[in-house]
Amino acid sequence: MSVMIRMKRMGRKNRAFYRICASDKRSPRDGRVIEELGTYDPYVPETDARCVLNGPRVQYWLSVGAQPSNAVRVLIKKYGPGGTHEKAMELARAKLSLPRVMPDPGPPAYVPEVKVEPSAESTTELQADTAVAEVIAVEAVAEGSAAGAEAPATEESAGS
Repeated sequence: MSVMIRMKRMGRKNRAFYRICASDKRSPRDGRVIEELGTYDPYVPETDARCVLNGPRVQYWLSVGAQPSNAVRVLIKKYGPGGTHEKAMELARAKLSLPRVMPDPGPPAYVPEVKVEPSAESTTELQADTAVAEVIAVEAVAEGSAAGAEAPATEESAGS
């Protein structure tokens, strides 16, 4: 049985994610695998943090004669054990694991006014104030009608 180290496509449509696997050469691309050796996510913003490999297992499969595909050969050369970008990969992974620092958003652009419901005490005070205002209005109307009844009579007599 000849073994290939190649990528198995995972993820959803338009958002690919790959597992780097050791599989039989005759099996389909996304078919059965012998062992998963790492991952490759092309959507990670840090270029050097996209690939994660299990170094000792990759070395084992290469030592027993597994043939990597062209894309996996490049990843092993860069990020495998003794790779050219191994230290950069560790730094990028450490940077991604840190918490994000969010800038202060500043004051809000709009603050809605809060309408306060009148409480029971203020409702009774409003009712008392309304009752007093009604009494004053009734007294004013009564005084005005008494004065108003006399005034037109004098005007009529003065006009004739």
